[in-house]
Amino acid sequence: MNFQLISCDKKVQNLKSTTLISHKDTLKIKTGADRTALYLSKLKDKNIAIVANQTSVLSILQREEVAPNVMGSKKVRYHLVDYLYNYKSINVKKVFSPEHGFRGKADAGADVEDGIDAKTGLPILSLHGKNRKPTAKQLKNIDIVVFDIQDVGVRFYTYISTLHYVMEACAELGIRVIILDRPNPNAHYIDGPVLEPEHTSFLGKHPVPVVYGMTIGEYGQMINGEKWLANNVICDLTVVPLENYDHNSSYSLPIKPSPNLPNDKSINLYPSLGFFEGTTINAGRGTDFQFQRYGAPFFKKTDFSYTPKANEGAKYPKHKNKLCYGVDLRNYKHLSQIDLSFLIDAYKRTPQKEKFFGSTFTIHAGTENLQQQIEQGLSETEIRKTWQQGLEDFKKIKEQYLMYD
Repeated sequence: MNFQLISCDKKVQNLKSTTLISHKDTLKIKTGADRTALYLSKLKDKNIAIVANQTSVLSILQREEVAPNVMGSKKVRYHLVDYLYNYKSINVKKVFSPEHGFRGKADAGADVEDGIDAKTGLPILSLHGKNRKPTAKQLKNIDIVVFDIQDVGVRFYTYISTLHYVMEACAELGIRVIILDRPNPNAHYIDGPVLEPEHTSFLGKHPVPVVYGMTIGEYGQMINGEKWLANNVICDLTVVPLENYDHNSSYSLPIKPSPNLPNDKSINLYPSLGFFEGTTINAGRGTDFQFQRYGAPFFKKTDFSYTPKANEGAKYPKHKNKLCYGVDLRNYKHLSQIDLSFLIDAYKRTPQKEKFFGSTFTIHAGTENLQQQIEQGLSETEIRKTWQQGLEDFKKIKEQYLMYD
């Protein structure tokens, strides 16, 4: 197994945050990007490519004069691309962007074109357009690829698939990858069916549950250690770890990781409501409360209704401009497991049940069993029992790669 973990400094940093943060743990957690002392020297005099999007930021405490002869400090946020581009002796050559693009505004699943960063003039090469794996030509003369993207810990959220292809391309060319680790807001549990190999896709490349309870750095180590890259190649991987973090730490993302995950509630509900992506049901796309509600025009009339309309990240939401009746989940309890009650309820509310499931449902679920179980009328308890052996087996695998208590 060929990966490197940079050692953590365990001292607690009591820092004030300049971001809109609601969880106490977030105030003390330092991301890998924030821990510049652990990686800047490794980039010196190297040609660098950065895999980044709008979440790739770091915060640095800077001293400032707050009054005559009085010095204080403030937390200043930089985008990683800007920070490294302007850093002496680091040669940033290009940027790779994942699904939703460098600015994080493209629709889910939409192809994203290459471009130029207006601020730095760097080329931005899309990994969700003509190719999803960096080509040898794109990586020519690159010494190190720095990967820094906020994940949410859900198998069908495609940033881990992008990580897979980046690691694979770099392994084939002998290029080192450095992951700047970030907290997983859904790291407090592991749940869902494990992906079956015959249903491998960009929405799920590895035999892991829907919710896998690992940071993206830990996940990268697992990709390497389990030899999931093509032809069993191993990536020269370094993970810059988090500080003051464990898997039960609450973490409020300061920047939304994609257009349709606008807040903590949507991120917590996403593993459960994400199944609706493969059905005829709208899960809030086209509203300001994405993944915090579900509904359809063919549900019976209820007290709660909404009308999906085109907006940023959802130009063509399901049932666009149609009144949908359904369920409001904005005040639903905080979940520590996948909640199948939404999916089962929506199926029961649908008159034409043969039209409920779409062609991508099995790809999202990672198995044909879930659709069959719902169609057969199994209860949530009965369905969950069928996941247990797969979850137990996965837990034994992932333990080898965990970096935090």
